[in-house]
Amino acid sequence: MTILVGTASWTDKSLIDSGKFYPPTAQNAETRLKYYASQFPMVEVDSSYYAIPLPATAQFWAERTPQHFVFNVKAFRLFTGHQTQPKVFPKDIQQTLGLPLTKNVYYRDLPAEIQQELWRRFFEAIEPLRRTGKLGAIHFQFAPWITSGGAARKHVEHCAAVMEGRLTAVEFRNSSWWTEKNRESTLTFERERQLVNVIVDGPQGFSSSVPAVWEVTSPQLAIVRLHGRNAHTWEKKGLQAASDRFNYDYRDDELKEIAQKIRTLSHRVPVVQAVLNNNYQDQGQRNARTLAGLLQ
Repeated sequence: MTILVGTASWTDKSLIDSGKFYPPTAQNAETRLKYYASQFPMVEVDSSYYAIPLPATAQFWAERTPQHFVFNVKAFRLFTGHQTQPKVFPKDIQQTLGLPLTKNVYYRDLPAEIQQELWRRFFEAIEPLRRTGKLGAIHFQFAPWITSGGAARKHVEHCAAVMEGRLTAVEFRNSSWWTEKNRESTLTFERERQLVNVIVDGPQGFSSSVPAVWEVTSPQLAIVRLHGRNAHTWEKKGLQAASDRFNYDYRDDELKEIAQKIRTLSHRVPVVQAVLNNNYQDQGQRNARTLAGLLQ
């Protein structure tokens, strides 16, 4: 069994500005990634959610990290049901669409040939990671309005079909997937497609809250994703940065409880990843180090 602990992103502005994690010598993208990879065995790529990266960028990531380092890659936001502005599309696709660059569009708004081309470019972008054996899971963090029924479910089924044959992790942000009525059908849905059920630790009691469902649905991998437990900021409007939403420093006793559950989980699947997404300043990195120590 293998347990890998890392964080969501290594370039968050709040982390860099804090000066609490990187040494003074790590002043650019290359030295920061090399330092991060000397501290942790894996990381989640967050930037791919906002825009499809260039293949050359992924090649740099592969070259700057040790042989067995793992990158989980977040799926592009258009694929996960989020509103997206055309200004983040490749220039030629912007020109083909001819839409206002700051107009919000959804996946369903685009012609099928544009949808297919964006998928192609996403896969092309992460190919250097796959080719070097450093690609972990492709992580789909579906929008809070992606429910377990109707057109929303059809979209999830569509994404699963496109991703067939690739290690795919699914994180739902709508509680309808995990109601008492739907829980087993959701797990069956994931198991039939060998999708990784992302076990979420986060604030409860909100429309975008989901319970932590400690179940294995992929024969290869389980993922535990820790968002912190800051109920005050979870759905707060007007925050200056996304990292403010996840401003939470896990207590040692909370991490001990999580570590025990991860140990139990690790007996049921070859690899477990624990990803700290409380990315305010260096909280994620500090908590990841503590959690890794508890799991040794």
